[in-house]
Amino acid sequence: MTLPEPCPDWALFLDFDGCIVDLAPTPEAIDVPDCLPSLLFALREALGGAVAIVTGRPIEQIDGFLGTAVPAVAGLHGLERRTADGGIVRSPLPGNDLHAVRALLEEFAAERPGVLVEDKQYTVALHYRLVPSLRDECRDVLNAALERAPQGWQVVEGKFVFELRPCEANKGTAIDAFMGEAPFRGRTPVFCGDDITDEDGFEVVNARGGVSIRVGKGSATRAATQVDTVGELLDWLTRVAGATGPMPRRAG
Repeated sequence: MTLPEPCPDWALFLDFDGCIVDLAPTPEAIDVPDCLPSLLFALREALGGAVAIVTGRPIEQIDGFLGTAVPAVAGLHGLERRTADGGIVRSPLPGNDLHAVRALLEEFAAERPGVLVEDKQYTVALHYRLVPSLRDECRDVLNAALERAPQGWQVVEGKFVFELRPCEANKGTAIDAFMGEAPFRGRTPVFCGDDITDEDGFEVVNARGGVSIRVGKGSATRAATQVDTVGELLDWLTRVAGATGPMPRRAG
């Protein structure tokens, strides 16, 4: 599909894994392109600072990968959010004994080499990318954990991962919150994502008359436009940033 021509009134929201960096066998093994921080800086210049990362990772991890390239970040699917001026907003969590959940999942993973538990403090995820045949077992153990939890929690599926997290926050609510603040307010939202957890963001952006873009092929999506690879999206983002000046070259 043809991606839209850049527009200076956009507010740009970007997922991280599978969107602006390629997926890797484990969350820690991703390779951040050398050009990415400078590209994000250039996008902020082109769009009046209206650029945010919207991810399932904690904000701290995004800072570790990108440094100061993007001040505005929604982490943990919107459970925590750093505004463009550096303020931190965290959603109150419904009650749950995540210690018991973590212990259950650690025991499960210890008996199944290749299954990885990712403890995000406020959520917990079970990755099975290295052993895709264990998808059903991973889903079942997280559903068992959910049965022990009070109302307000849910199991969400992503690419080779299941995650237990609160229901109240998602990428759509995070985008809505940013759109009520400077420098995003009054602009047209654009959201780029690749996974099931990005569908809430696509829905919100579409309802606001914005641009929704999914990276990669897969099941049905609410996104209006799709590209096949991370590289294609980065090339398009380079065009967006280049609308106001010269762009750094992509490595490789």
